[in-house]
Amino acid sequence: MSGIRYYARTLSCVGLVIGLTLGQATSAAARDFLWRVTGKTGSVYLVGSVHLLTQDFYPLSATLERAFKDSDLLVEETDLAELMAPASQTLMLARSMLPSTATLESVISPATFALVTKRAKDIGLPIEPLKRFKPWALALVLSSVEWQKAGFNAELGLDRHFDDQARAEGKRVQGLESAEFQISRFDGITMDQQERLLTSILKDLDTEMTNLTTLVEAWKAGDASAVEQIVLKEVKEDPLMYQRLLVERNHNWMPQLEVLLARPKSAFVVVGAAHLVGPDGLIALLKAKGYRVEQM
Repeated sequence: MSGIRYYARTLSCVGLVIGLTLGQATSAAARDFLWRVTGKTGSVYLVGSVHLLTQDFYPLSATLERAFKDSDLLVEETDLAELMAPASQTLMLARSMLPSTATLESVISPATFALVTKRAKDIGLPIEPLKRFKPWALALVLSSVEWQKAGFNAELGLDRHFDDQARAEGKRVQGLESAEFQISRFDGITMDQQERLLTSILKDLDTEMTNLTTLVEAWKAGDASAVEQIVLKEVKEDPLMYQRLLVERNHNWMPQLEVLLARPKSAFVVVGAAHLVGPDGLIALLKAKGYRVEQM
C-alpha cells in the first residue's frame, strides 16, 4: 500500500483513511506515543495520533490522560469544530467533485476505471454517483468504507476523544492550520498523481485491514521506530508528495509550537503520528532547535 495513504488519515473526520506497508512490527517498552517538549518557560505534550480507532483502545493509558489534565490548551491539526462546520463540509464536497463537464472515466485510464467498477460492485455501491468524484476523493471514500466495515471509527479517534474532553472541561481548543488548507493538500495535486493514489488504494484494499494491525500495535506500544518504518517507507518514494504532505506542514507548524513553548502553561498537541517521526519529523526538528524532548 502507498505510504502516501497514511497522510490521508489527517482528514479522517471527513471520511478519509490511511494505509501502510510493513511486516510484523517489533514490540517496544511500555510507553505511549507521547513526548514532552520543554522550553525555557513552558512545555508541550506532543501526541502522535491514530485518527480512527476502535473501542478496544479505550480507556487510554493513565500517562496520556494525566498529560491532558496537566494542559490548559488543546491544539490539533485543525480545530475539529471548524472541520465539521457546515461551511467546511460544503467546501469539502465541492472540492471533491469533478467539473460538470467531466466524469471519472474521462480523467483516468480505462484500466483504473475498470478497477473502480469492480470494487463498487463488490461492496454494493452504485457506480453512477461515484463517477462524479475526483480520483483523490474517491480513493479515500472507498478506503473509508473498508475501515468502517472493520469497526474503525473517526468518532473513536484520538483527536475526537480529546476534543470532546476539552470542550466538556472548558479547555481552549485551536488548530495549527485551516480545513481549507488541509483539503488543498490533496485537491492541489495533478490528475496523474490522483490516479496513482486511486490505483494504489484499489489494488491493496483487500489486505489493508490485516496490515493495519501492524501500525496500531506499534503505535499502542509507543514504538516510534516501527511507526517510522511503516508510515514513511513508501511516502518517501514520491519526493514531491512527501514534501507536500509532511515536510512542508511540519515546518509550517514549528513557529507555532515555539510560541506554545514560550507560554507559562502546558499545551497538549495532537497531530498524526507520521508528523513526529523520521529526520523531517517534529521530534527531530525540535531537538535540532535545542529543546529537551523525552518520550513518556
